[in-house]
Amino acid sequence: MSPENQSYDFTQLIQASPKQVFYAFTNATALKEWLSDFATTTPRLGGRIYLAWNSGYYASGEFTAFDPDTHLAFTWFGRNEPAPTLVDVTLVLQDSGTLIRMVHSGLGSGEIWEDTIKEVKNGWATSLENLASALESGPDLRVVLRPMLGITVGDFDAQQAEHLGVPVNEGIRLDSTLEGMGAYAAGLQKDDVIVEMDGRPINDWASLVTAMDGRRAGDIVEVTFYRRDEKMTTRMELSRRPIPDIPTTVSALAQVVKERYDGLQAQLDELLSSVSESEASFKISPDEWNVKEVLAHLIHSERDGQTDLAEMVGGQVRWADDYAGNLDMRNSATLAAFPTLIELRQELKRMYLESAALYASIPPEFPQQRKGTWWGMAYYVCEEPYHDYGHFEQIESSLQAARQ
Repeated sequence: MSPENQSYDFTQLIQASPKQVFYAFTNATALKEWLSDFATTTPRLGGRIYLAWNSGYYASGEFTAFDPDTHLAFTWFGRNEPAPTLVDVTLVLQDSGTLIRMVHSGLGSGEIWEDTIKEVKNGWATSLENLASALESGPDLRVVLRPMLGITVGDFDAQQAEHLGVPVNEGIRLDSTLEGMGAYAAGLQKDDVIVEMDGRPINDWASLVTAMDGRRAGDIVEVTFYRRDEKMTTRMELSRRPIPDIPTTVSALAQVVKERYDGLQAQLDELLSSVSESEASFKISPDEWNVKEVLAHLIHSERDGQTDLAEMVGGQVRWADDYAGNLDMRNSATLAAFPTLIELRQELKRMYLESAALYASIPPEFPQQRKGTWWGMAYYVCEEPYHDYGHFEQIESSLQAARQ
């Protein structure tokens, strides 16, 4: 073996067809379900493949072999790596499953290659295990095994920092903390801004996800945050991630979704009973949404969720470099179309009905054909609707202020 041509072999038996495995290696949406946090591909000979992770690592290359359902290969040149390498994948039908034979070759030797080789060996082993989970039963092990802080996250920029009196413009602003979980037990509150975890800077959501890599429930982390202009540090125990039961059929999931939206609608009806137009229009401050603006935002959330669901079923999910934020211009446009409280409530109710109908319209064969995608979409909608609950609290606070 020459010093510049080390190779590492991996095998993985997966109870899925070669066609499904080949799709998982060549479709951008599928690649994000088991391998990377971002992917884009042109699935053909000579086509591009680009993968990126929230950690800041990325790799690019092109397909040098592309024989559908049997064999593919692509070059690999990762960030800070000494030279391009090659990934070669052969798919062999074995009984009712597929044997993956992977060779990652072209690796050099010496100190300059140590980090790359370590990542190749560990990365492919865990990723192929995750691929087996995604194709055989659905769960993304990166989600299942990752602990959680127990927070919901809000927008944060220079304007909000000034409004809150926080002396930094980057970090994670808490919309709320979930009772019984780590952040709540550690005393964190709404509008606290997390800026460090165990000494690692937290600038945005991606840096928070990276800081959680390799951690498990029960680990203790040191969190630094701002509460207004005071910088504080506390120790926090990471919580076990509650994994909801995932329905295995479209009809079963549709029933869960219907019950979810029925419950949300009932809570809204109770919150908004006897609310006047002036109360719904009252603003606590120029930077706080009133009841109407919150309802407009919830309408947008349903519209965006419907688009996300359709793209997942279609197998091509769009990707952006970051979240554009909750734009006031969007609220203004919706309020121009639905200016009264009753119109907003009716439109949100229609959105709930449409979202429920969309889940019920998923093709019945989809859960078995695309188990990873099915698990991801069902996991989201079977979780407690923390986002909605946070905004219901916002509505309640706004009404209390209006009535005082």
